[in-house]
Amino acid sequence: MSAAMLSFVLNDSLTKFVSASIAAPQLIFLRGLLACIGLIWLAVTVSKLPPWRETLGHICHKWVFIRSFLDGMASLVYLSALFNMPLANATAINMSTPLLIALLSALLLGQRVSGRHWGIMGVGFFGVLLVVQPQADGFNAWAWVALAGTLFHALRDLSVRFIPDHVPSMLITLGTAITATLMAGLWALWHPWQSVTWAEWGLMTGAAVFLSIGYFLLIKATRMADMSVIAPFRYLGLLTAVVMGFVVWGDVPNTLAWVGMALLVGASLTMLHMSRPASQHPQP
Repeated sequence: MSAAMLSFVLNDSLTKFVSASIAAPQLIFLRGLLACIGLIWLAVTVSKLPPWRETLGHICHKWVFIRSFLDGMASLVYLSALFNMPLANATAINMSTPLLIALLSALLLGQRVSGRHWGIMGVGFFGVLLVVQPQADGFNAWAWVALAGTLFHALRDLSVRFIPDHVPSMLITLGTAITATLMAGLWALWHPWQSVTWAEWGLMTGAAVFLSIGYFLLIKATRMADMSVIAPFRYLGLLTAVVMGFVVWGDVPNTLAWVGMALLVGASLTMLHMSRPASQHPQP
């Protein structure tokens, strides 16, 4: 999960950088097309996939399609907000995904979420606010768009639980990338296209590589570990966003931001410790 969050933030950073010169629909489509090419190559040359009929059946599985559709919606909505607001603000809003997952798990799946877990995740979200330090110009209408994208992310992660174990993670990743790319392509039909420089192709290729890695690692994490264990590590993505903000845009965290980072890491580690089975805790 930590590596997936790092990959997603690097992808967001490169994509946001290119968005200054390329319209959002065209950018999302071209990046997705590059990601699909790379994933197809990996699926054919590296992964041991079943025969093509079975492979097609896996990709067209109902829950694989639902997850792919939710991820496509999340990508289009969230990136639209990312292109119009600071990276740290958008990333912070996206860090509320564990809270939404817990809420949706309780409402849709009937899972019980203890008060202590809510409290710890609340501390983590307060740390997010300290890092971002939202101002009137930071939380505008695009913040609500980013929150809508975060809701789709939460629904996407919950849907993975309904995908049978025999469906390879690589095929889920590929199905997700193809669906998101087709959705962006349909959106791009209603917008004018422009020429792309070699430098922009290079940046989009890098973004596609990080996006593909993030897709695959996120699916592996959500299928291999309990959600309560891996969810806190999403907060580490915000630390990466702060670093990228400094490296690319020259943003330097102040004292409150460092305090927020400490709260985020502390809440993540505490949640992980509480979520471990009792047999794994050291005996007195």
